[in-house]
Order: sequence, then C-alpha cells, then structure tokens
Amino acid sequence: VQLQASGGGLVQAGGSLRLSCAAPLRTFSSYAMGWFRQAPGKEREFVASIDKSGVSTLYQDSIKGRFTVSRDNAKQTVYLQMNSLKPEDTAIYYCARTRRTTATRIVGVYDLWGQGTQVTVSS
Repeated sequence: VQLQASGGGLVQAGGSLRLSCAAPLRTFSSYAMGWFRQAPGKEREFVASIDKSGVSTLYQDSIKGRFTVSRDNAKQTVYLQMNSLKPEDTAIYYCARTRRTTATRIVGVYDLWGQGTQVTVSS
C-alpha cells in the first residue's frame, strides 16, 4: 500500500497550490495524517498534521496562516492548501500516516509515506 501525493508544480511567489494525498487504506479514518517537506540539502521537516476526524490540526510556525490541512475520510484523501507561497517553501512535499489518532509533529511516529510531489516557488 502506498500513499500517492499529487498537485505540486511551479508557481510564482504569492501564488497558491493544493496538494492531495490519496491513501487507499481500509483504516484511513482511524489514524492521523501529516505533511512534511524536504528542501535540497536540508533535513525533512514537519509541515502540518491532522487528527483522524479532521477536527484538530497542527502546523509548523513558518506556515501558519498560509497553509491549511484537511481531510475527506469518505474519499480517503488528505489535502494541503498552500496560499501566499514563498520561495523558501520550495521543496518536495510528502504525506504520511501515523498510527496515532491525534495530530503530531514527531516524524518518527509516521510509518507509511508517499513518494512526494515537487513544489517550486519562483521569486
């Protein structure tokens, strides 16, 4: 089973993108999901997480107010709406599943990862 992230691309600073992550898992609605990103030469970092019900969310400080994580359990999909994009948001974005039910920024508790989608923001 794999998570399939999509929606990345090239956008100008100030623009928007919406990432999707299809997670065809029978237990999708039982677990929290997260988004992470990795820029060239940098370590993978936490971006956002959402609990199993879609009620509670966590965000990295640098993207608060610009990004919104959401999920549709009926469609087994998690989303990341990214607005007011900046060049420093350029990275490969990954979605991941944790067996925890609450949102978490701890990368080590995520056990299932997608292949990533490239987001490039030009200045």
